[in-house]
Amino acid sequence: MATAEVISMPATTVAVSPQSCMIAALDLWKTYDMGSEQQVHALRGVNLRIERGEYVAIMGPSGSGKSTLMNLIGCLDTPSKGEYWLNNQLVSELDDDELARIRNKEIGFVFQTFNLLARATALHNVELPLIYAGVPTEQRIERAKASLTAVGMGSRMTHKPNELSGGQRQRVAVARALVNKPSIILADEPTGNLDSQTGGEIMALFDSLHKEGNTIVLVTHEHDIAEYAHRVVHIKDGVVERDEKKR
Repeated sequence: MATAEVISMPATTVAVSPQSCMIAALDLWKTYDMGSEQQVHALRGVNLRIERGEYVAIMGPSGSGKSTLMNLIGCLDTPSKGEYWLNNQLVSELDDDELARIRNKEIGFVFQTFNLLARATALHNVELPLIYAGVPTEQRIERAKASLTAVGMGSRMTHKPNELSGGQRQRVAVARALVNKPSIILADEPTGNLDSQTGGEIMALFDSLHKEGNTIVLVTHEHDIAEYAHRVVHIKDGVVERDEKKR
C-alpha cells in the first residue's frame, strides 16, 4: 500500500495536480457566515493526502469539522478557501452541475440512514446511479445484479427496504455505492443504525472491499469502528490534530 502523509503547505504555494494520490486537500477552509458580522470557521486550513487504495477513518467530536470535511471530500459542498483535488482533478472550483457529475462518477456514498427509496426494490435502488449516468437499461440491470451479488444480496434483489433487515439494507446501500465503480467509497457512520453484530458484518464487508483495491474513507466518532481502518485522521477545532498510520 502506498505511503500517505499529512502535508503542511503554505497558502502561497502553487498547487500542481497531485499525480500520486486520490485525494489532496490543500489549505482547506470552510467558513459559515452566521449574520451580524459573525463567522464560524468549521475548517481552518486542513492539509491532507489520501493515496489510492487506502482505508482511512476520519474521527472527531461533535463540532470538530469532520462532517464538514466529509461534505467537501464528497463534493457535497465547496471550500471557502483552499484547493481540493480528487483523482487528479481540481474540483474545488467546479459549479454545482459539474460537482453533481463528479459525485455520481467518482464517489460511492454509504450513509448511516441507508437513504434507500422505500417503494423501490433493492435492484432498482442499486440501479439509480446508473440511470443518472445514462447507462442503457440492459447493461444497467446486469451491473446492478452483479453489485448486489458481490455484497451477498443476490437472493434479495426483488425485496423492498421494509422487507429487509437493517444489515441487509446497508448491504444494498453498499452495492449502490459500488455499482458505478467509483474512485472512492465514502461512508458516513455506516454502522450507526445497526446492532453490534450486524455492524461487525458490515465492517467485515468493507474489509473485503478494501482488499479488492477500493479506496475507503470512513467518517465515524466510534473508536471501535475506526479500528477497522489502516489510518486514522483526528480532526479537532477544524484542523488535523493528529494522523496515525496503524499498519
